[in-house]
Amino acid sequence: MSTLEIRELTAEVAGKPILNGIDLTISSGEVHAVMGPNGAGKSTLSAVVMGKPGYKVTGGQVLLDGVDILKLPTWERAVAGLHLVMQYPTEVPGVMLDAVLGEALRDRGRADDVARLDSMLRSEAARINFDEKFLERALNVDLSGGEKKRNETLQLAVLKPKIVILDELDSGLDVDALRDCARRVMDATREDNLGALVITHYSKLLEELRPSRVHILVKGRIVESGGPELADVLERDGYAAFSSGVESDDVSGDYLAGL
Repeated sequence: MSTLEIRELTAEVAGKPILNGIDLTISSGEVHAVMGPNGAGKSTLSAVVMGKPGYKVTGGQVLLDGVDILKLPTWERAVAGLHLVMQYPTEVPGVMLDAVLGEALRDRGRADDVARLDSMLRSEAARINFDEKFLERALNVDLSGGEKKRNETLQLAVLKPKIVILDELDSGLDVDALRDCARRVMDATREDNLGALVITHYSKLLEELRPSRVHILVKGRIVESGGPELADVLERDGYAAFSSGVESDDVSGDYLAGL
């Protein structure tokens, strides 16, 4: 059983506040969705938790199983059990997928899995309808947006982290790819006890990735939390229904970060 606790997290970019006191707790097997308008700070939250350069934490804690990960470099956060599925996966020419995953598994003390990595990759590729020919390419090079997201999902399945942050998994996906990726993540919550923080604009993703809790993020603050029905309210009424009482001069985190 693992738990990610975000306590009163505040952060800024270039001296401008982005996150204005985030409180979230995600445990193994749970799916939490964070929804909000453009510029609310959703992608900024994922970047701060994972330690992306350029963000200054000004207050609060992020604890993984009681350890403050804000004191760790990004790679140590990953080894400890955090994983990010990126909104825009990076192409890495000359670096093969199996080489990346092999090193990652060694860092996690999973030498036995390195020995059977090829069979793991092919099994997971079949499970999400990811063409095996892409396993022989450099990481994400010349892949479509949808194939990159399948590739990210495959890496998640092989590495089996404790907690994953899905930063707009649905961005750029067609219906089939969305279903394949979301269902594989959902299966991991049951099979591997994965906890998931799902960042999305749209309730469509949540039809496949069924959340335990939904949180509405507006201008760097969580202004409402509730069950899955909260996404239905959002679909019907929009974000304006949740924006009352939020200071109008709060700075847009995603805008500042260029996300």
